[in-house]
Amino acid sequence: MTNTSEPKADCYSQGERRWMVYTQQFRGVWMAPLLSLMARAGIKPDHLTILSLAAGLAFCPLYAPAFPLALTCLALHVVLDGLDGPLARHLGVASRSGSFTDTMADQTVITATTLTAVFYGSVHFLPGTLYILTYTVVVLFAMARNALQAPYSWLFRPRFLVYVWIAVDYYVLPGTLNYVIWACVALLGAKTISGFVRIRKRI
Repeated sequence: MTNTSEPKADCYSQGERRWMVYTQQFRGVWMAPLLSLMARAGIKPDHLTILSLAAGLAFCPLYAPAFPLALTCLALHVVLDGLDGPLARHLGVASRSGSFTDTMADQTVITATTLTAVFYGSVHFLPGTLYILTYTVVVLFAMARNALQAPYSWLFRPRFLVYVWIAVDYYVLPGTLNYVIWACVALLGAKTISGFVRIRKRI
C-alpha cells in the first residue's frame, strides 16, 4: 500500500492536487473507451508525452510559414498532454517519474513557444525571458516545497492562457500578447518570491 503521507516531489499545489483527485475518477469513466482503445493498441503514457512534446515543438518552425498549422500543433500538444496521465492511471503505471517527464516536456514547450514569439516580435525580449524564467523557477520551487512537505496552497499556471492569446494576438488584437505576458510575469514573480521565502524557512 502506498504511503499517502510520503512527500510528493511533483509540481502541484494543494489546490491542484485536490482538484486532480476529485476529477480523476470522473475522467477515468468518461474517457474509459478511448483509454481502453489506446491500451489495446499498445500505446503507453510515455508515447503520448513524446508525441505531445513533438507537437508543441512543431509550433516553432511552422509559426511564420504556416501559422494556422502551428496553432493546430499547439492544440494537439494540449490534447495529448491531457491524455498521458489518465492513460497511466488506466494502465496502473502512474508514477512520479512519469509526472516529472510530463512536467519537463510541458516546460520545454513553454520555453520554445515563448522564444519563438520573441524571435518573431510578437513578444518583447524582456517580458518573454522573464516569463520563461519565473515560470521555470515556480515549477522548480513547487517541487522543492512538496519535497519539504510545505506545498504551495495554490499556483497560477498561465500557459493555456498564453497559448490562446497567441491566436488572439495574431488574428484579433495585435500587440496585446505583451500585456498578457507582463501580467503573467507579475503573478509568477509573486509566487517565486513566496516560494523562496517558504523554502528558506524550511531548510
